Amino acid sequence: MENKDIFFSEIRNGNLTIVKKLIQNNSNLLQIKDTRGSTPLILATYYNHIEIADFLLESGASIDDKDETGNTALMGVCFKGYLELAQKLIARGSNVNERNTMGASPLIYAVTFNRPEIIKILLEYGADTSVKDARGNTALDHAKLQGAPILIDLLEGK
Repeated sequence: MENKDIFFSEIRNGNLTIVKKLIQNNSNLLQIKDTRGSTPLILATYYNHIEIADFLLESGASIDDKDETGNTALMGVCFKGYLELAQKLIARGSNVNERNTMGASPLIYAVTFNRPEIIKILLEYGADTSVKDARGNTALDHAKLQGAPILIDLLEGK
């Protein structure tokens, strides 16, 4: 197995000790992508490996790098509902208004997947409610399409 494959496998498995050793031996691993275009940070956050994500960020991983569909680590945690990671990424400066290839933002993902606690944080940090995805829908439009009164109220500032 190639070093890169071992690295990504250890991230998926949550093995911080081996991830640290591999990075210490080759810091270039922070910039590589797996076969699906995921960066080490995106992969660590997708699997909710908070300690690995912290280590990668402290080691210089770019917080807003994108996968092959234009998703960032923050978009992934908004989709998955990982509140603690969302808080950490936002506090460290992840762009709350970044958009993927379909025009979706972290806020649109948080609404689409009914993540009210994440929505609150995104709004607190200036998420733009006027952003429209490729179909022309804002986060509020998605909340209305889902018939989600709690989300509608959050987005309307009630």
